[in-house]
Amino acid sequence: MEMVPSEENQLVPKEIENAAEEPRVLCIVQDTTNAKTVNERLTLNLPASTTLSKLFEDVAHKASYVNGTFDLAWGKTGDMGSLDPSSEMSLTESGFEPGKRNFLQLTDKDGEQPQIASDESGTAGSSGLDDSSQERFIGPLPRDGTVGCSSDCSSPSYSYSSILNKSDTGYVGLVNQAMTCYLNSLLQTLFMTPEFRNALYNWEFEESEEDPVTSIPYQLQRLFLLLQTSKKRAIETTDVTRSFGWDSSEAWQQHDVQELCRVMFDALEQKWKQTEQADLINQLYQGKLKDYVRCLECGYESWRIDTYLDIPLVIRPFGASQAYSSVEEALQAFVQPETLDGVNQYFCERCKKKCDARKGLRFLHFPYLLTLQLKRFDFDYTTMHRIKLNDRMSFPEELDMGPFIDVEDEKSPQTESCTDSGAENEGSCHSDQMSNDFSADDGVDEGICLDSASSTERVLKPKSSLTFELFSVMVHSGSAAGGHYYACIKSFSDGQWYSFNDQHVSKITQEDIRKTYGGSSGSRGYYSSAFASSTNAYMLIYRLKDPSRNAKYLDCDDFPEHIKHLVQREKESEEQEKRQREIERNTCKIKLFCMHPVKTMALMENKLEVHKDKTLREATEMAYKLMELDGVVPLDCCRLVKYDEFHEYLERSYEGEDDTPMGLLLGGVKSSYMFDLLLETRRPEQVFQPYKPGEVMVKVHVVDLKTDTIAPPVSIRAYLNQSITEFKQLIAQATELSAETMRVVLERCYNDLRLVYVPNKTLKAEGFFRSNKVFVESSESPDHQVTFTDSLLWKLLDRHGNTIRLFVSLPVQSPGTNRTICPKVCGDTEECSEGSKGNRNSVEAILEESTEKLKNLSLQQQQGSSTSDSQKSSDTSDFEHIESPSPSQEPDSSVSAAVAVDNRELENRIRAAGGGTYSDPETQFPGEERSDSEVNNDRSTSSVDSDILSSSHSSDTLCNADSGPIQLANGLDSHSITSSRRSKANEGKKETWDTAEEDSGTDSEYDENGKSKAESYYLYFRAEPYAQEDGSGEGGQKCVLVHVDKRITLSAFKQNLEPFVGVTSTQFKVFRVYANNQEFESVRLNETLSSFSDDNKITIRLGRALKKGEYRVKVYQLLVNDAEPCKFLVDTVFAKGMTVKQSKEELMPQLKDQCKLDLNIDKFRLRKKTWKNPGTVFLDYHVYEEDINISSNWEVFLEVLDGPEKMKSMSQLAVLTRRWTPAQMKLEPFQEVVLESSSVEELKEKLSEISGIPLENLDFAKGRGTFPCDISVLEIHQDLDWNPKVSTLNVWPLYICDDGAVVFYRDSTEEPMEQSEDERNELMKKESSRLLKTGHRVSYSPRKEKALKIYLDGGPVKDPGQD
Repeated sequence: MEMVPSEENQLVPKEIENAAEEPRVLCIVQDTTNAKTVNERLTLNLPASTTLSKLFEDVAHKASYVNGTFDLAWGKTGDMGSLDPSSEMSLTESGFEPGKRNFLQLTDKDGEQPQIASDESGTAGSSGLDDSSQERFIGPLPRDGTVGCSSDCSSPSYSYSSILNKSDTGYVGLVNQAMTCYLNSLLQTLFMTPEFRNALYNWEFEESEEDPVTSIPYQLQRLFLLLQTSKKRAIETTDVTRSFGWDSSEAWQQHDVQELCRVMFDALEQKWKQTEQADLINQLYQGKLKDYVRCLECGYESWRIDTYLDIPLVIRPFGASQAYSSVEEALQAFVQPETLDGVNQYFCERCKKKCDARKGLRFLHFPYLLTLQLKRFDFDYTTMHRIKLNDRMSFPEELDMGPFIDVEDEKSPQTESCTDSGAENEGSCHSDQMSNDFSADDGVDEGICLDSASSTERVLKPKSSLTFELFSVMVHSGSAAGGHYYACIKSFSDGQWYSFNDQHVSKITQEDIRKTYGGSSGSRGYYSSAFASSTNAYMLIYRLKDPSRNAKYLDCDDFPEHIKHLVQREKESEEQEKRQREIERNTCKIKLFCMHPVKTMALMENKLEVHKDKTLREATEMAYKLMELDGVVPLDCCRLVKYDEFHEYLERSYEGEDDTPMGLLLGGVKSSYMFDLLLETRRPEQVFQPYKPGEVMVKVHVVDLKTDTIAPPVSIRAYLNQSITEFKQLIAQATELSAETMRVVLERCYNDLRLVYVPNKTLKAEGFFRSNKVFVESSESPDHQVTFTDSLLWKLLDRHGNTIRLFVSLPVQSPGTNRTICPKVCGDTEECSEGSKGNRNSVEAILEESTEKLKNLSLQQQQGSSTSDSQKSSDTSDFEHIESPSPSQEPDSSVSAAVAVDNRELENRIRAAGGGTYSDPETQFPGEERSDSEVNNDRSTSSVDSDILSSSHSSDTLCNADSGPIQLANGLDSHSITSSRRSKANEGKKETWDTAEEDSGTDSEYDENGKSKAESYYLYFRAEPYAQEDGSGEGGQKCVLVHVDKRITLSAFKQNLEPFVGVTSTQFKVFRVYANNQEFESVRLNETLSSFSDDNKITIRLGRALKKGEYRVKVYQLLVNDAEPCKFLVDTVFAKGMTVKQSKEELMPQLKDQCKLDLNIDKFRLRKKTWKNPGTVFLDYHVYEEDINISSNWEVFLEVLDGPEKMKSMSQLAVLTRRWTPAQMKLEPFQEVVLESSSVEELKEKLSEISGIPLENLDFAKGRGTFPCDISVLEIHQDLDWNPKVSTLNVWPLYICDDGAVVFYRDSTEEPMEQSEDERNELMKKESSRLLKTGHRVSYSPRKEKALKIYLDGGPVKDPGQD
């Protein structure tokens, strides 16, 4: 089919080009046959005359389906009518609208999924590519960039490659691993070079001598064979890159194709030593040139011979605005000599003086395969960035190199011979016109260092035979930062040009080759350079036109014997791979769940992979082995059922279908299923319950109001059309309760309780769904007569739904420390006097005594205590006594201190036991523990709680945790699938961090009159002693297990903890423990515990709690000239409305006692701390929350002053300055400079005053990074931005707007100290050590590009010192 270019610079078949003149129809097809593809769209832009049958063919090709195995139906219409796949009607006749979007749906045909196209069709499925890697358009529509392109460019758009399959072009593409387009372009060029391909085939691999995995020639040989013989559309290059010693990270490194060519040739030469191919690279690609200097006075010439593998051609000469227009012009400039005169004069050995001379290059020999590199990448010294030159440079299809050959003798009588440099400079030309990229020094960093090797002399050919024909153009699209490579290659077998763009291979024309010249169309006039195309030729490869040497590609029949064997092995491997893919296509992969009766009580998950033709019986056996039930449960006690894991719903069982194929049961082979499978187990004496489609699953919890208990769930199945009366009868059969007095409560969602009581109403009308949870109660209790929301049943369920379990660690009570507080008025003076004795009772003893009393209390005493005890005040209890020990509980576990004794009575006894007098809540007692920040200042302890964390509660596991599990016939225990799922959810939430900041301080526990705020209603609280399993409670630390209603406020929670802590709630702090034992203080007293969830940990620490308007503040000392400039001092409290001077006065005694710092109030200042950076200086008259914003977890710097405070007003600016003395390679200590304005001139004047540097010689620069902005003395002189061209400090690039900025300065006339190499190395080691200790980077230089290397030993050698 003839190809022509379209307007979008793409090639399309001629018939399509003609069709583009007629109206086009845009078809958008949604594939609904697969859950993975349902959100994708296939887009086809077709001529309106296209027939329906052709539409089906195009959709089949695009979706990689076999035509005839799917249906197309109209989308977004009510009738969803299907289209006729055999109709020859045009699209417009069939109802398609040109110029509009026509939506179609691809659906199953006769209930079966479409068949994936086989390998022979050349589709993506056959090449291991997924749909995402394929083009999504047919016709002249632009497509997105190819994989491997950088973000700033897109690959050349050749949409015609989606039309032509491999059968049309006969060539196979290469898969782009990630950014390996440069490798693919070079490999395809080498493959299309007959001489290289044939020589590679003639080389025979000896497996006994080398590992095939690391053999580069062998893997190239395999790749070339696959490119020639494979039926795939594209093949992988991973085996080749693995032989290079590359790992997967190399696929994400983009390199230069010329650099790869040179490094790969070096590697092949090393691998081919001592073989017939040892000199193959030199024979094909190596040329010679003469580098000479000729004296213009005496004619004496000095020269040397260099070899090259490619010729680098300058696009635009240095400093010029005009580029060379053609390759011939650039070649002429390459050999054009330059005159050395003036200061550049050459010392002539014959004249014995400096003379004018002429220096240049002459070609002595051209290689058989001539490689030209167009140097499009340059460096812009104005912007100091790499750039790409997109100027137009034309190149001929046939290039005559005769005019550029040197016809003189290699040695003339007037010249002095230099030794041949040989392979020392192989692959690089030495010329002033060349980039340093081609110097011998760079060769050490890239590729392989080669020893000197001899170069074969060749006879020069006459000019008439130096005609080269172009056969490969490697194109780069993009910028200097990155882009995409592809190759345009001419086949020597038919003379046709092809585009090899990764996996896409397609025919192109000479016009497309001309488009790679670069430049613009010229129609934009003055702005033409700004719109130059970024897609242009980068490397050109020519072959010498010599019939005696020009080879043809080897046919399969002419392959050497070892290649024929290799072809056979590859064909067998490909067939095996095809069979395996066929099996994969027919394998159903579905999630499998099972409640293992021995290993774990949680739901186990796995993946069942079963062939669609396997029966249900065989699949059950596979699942039985997969879940490791052999020897635990007999196979005949297991069955597979359809299961919905999301809704925890058993959809149906498969009775009588043991011999049915799994493909039919699961609805075909799909990439994902909307349901799962559950391997259900039973005991031998039980019978499986049949699950019918349409049934709903209900978990029934029986409630006992007498014992205030909720039983574990019993699973029953019902129908949505059943009435409530029928549903009660069903529950009565399963639970043996009376249906007459039964109350049924449905929990529709979390804590949403609804009494179901209308007899004739259906379950569906009541809101039942697939999986439901109900609570049932059946008794003669008068509670039936009460409104549901006022009933005991509702209260019990409400408490059950809101109760959480918390582990509370109490503070260690030191025997010799007074940590308890007595009441102001001691009601029992005898008890108080006993408390002052040396052998007084400890808090622990009182707790033990109170818990012993609990064991003797009955349920009746607990219920009557709220009414019969007239001495109990209503404001002394903050919880309901409605929890009773379960009959099944052991005596040890039924202890509950909070239920048995009155809070205040126990508190009074504890206070009495503590002895001493009452201390005011605001007074901090002497033995108060230091906060975490004092013990470990790396741990943050002043964050506050927030209600943004969603709370989750597993109602199935809280009450009656000690009751034995009820074994159900379906093999699931009484905790059911629900409890295991929710416990997993709660585990995830334990990791959540509570980092909300408060806005206006904390809420006080006391009102303005100092009275305690009583709760408006009582909430449940129960605590019992708890021994930590990990032993962390040893050493005197006590722990309690608290069951509490999470709607309780933090204030009430603390008041309930008072008897256990031994002090009032104002004298201890609550810390919430997160992952890695990090603790954050909870301070918002009016907030509830709703952000807490089951099994959260809490630590209680002694210390004064914050009042409203108070903030806990960490104070650090700022030591600007110390190695560690930030040192933690104390934790203190600042209050709203306090002045800075008042806070300094309160700090002074604390600093003296705890830090041994005896400071005068005028000799230190406070300033803002941001991370490690010092900020705004706080003046003494500033007021917190008015002049200074303050918040939780606040940190400030304390800075000791050398003299009186210089900062008097906020208009001043305090800058930290540091002098750099290059002559000594030394940085002086910091000095503070106070400026009256933001003027650069004032800064320089102040620096001149303190340093003595003349104003005109003073340079300054802003420091980088965090304080102290350390930088190596080896880099500071050139790396900082010295003397920015600004007049004020608060503009770019300085942006000095606040106190604490770091400014370096120097004397511009001072030269850096001269150092020997050893001295410099020694200084470098010292600087590296110093900067590593301070945690600063050693260098600010940008990230260096990773050098391209090919490892001959199979992989890089890791440096032992590198870790």
